[in-house]
Amino acid sequence: MSEHESLFADGKDLPGFHSLLGYRQASWEENEAVIELELQPRHLNLGGVIHGGVLTSLLDIVLAQAGTYCPYPGRMRKAITLSLTTTFTGQCSGGTIRVTGRKRAGGTRIFNSTGEVHDDQGNLLAIAEGTFRIRSGSDKPEGVPV
Repeated sequence: MSEHESLFADGKDLPGFHSLLGYRQASWEENEAVIELELQPRHLNLGGVIHGGVLTSLLDIVLAQAGTYCPYPGRMRKAITLSLTTTFTGQCSGGTIRVTGRKRAGGTRIFNSTGEVHDDQGNLLAIAEGTFRIRSGSDKPEGVPV
């Protein structure tokens, strides 16, 4: 388990907006990241199913992570989202969802990722693709201090 996986494994030490979502880092390696979220009432919309904003936020996070893995303890790489397209394909009201992001292409600063969200029955809830830019100082593999 990497530094990031152990740091965010239980979802309790997540910074800022991430802590509102309350996900946990299931895995994070070069070109792929996976987060999981146990759905709570706060994640649901007025119709009683997972809110599209929650799905989009989780996809944004994991797609950026897919291109910013940093193997150095106590350090991280950061990216900003340039574009993100989400397509919703299903609904759920409970259980644990799994969000997977994979880096597909990129250069030294700009990269593209795709991702999927599945419920705990394996049903596809959403897909996304995004373009991200590595933030200044994060372009080297050793990133910046956490």
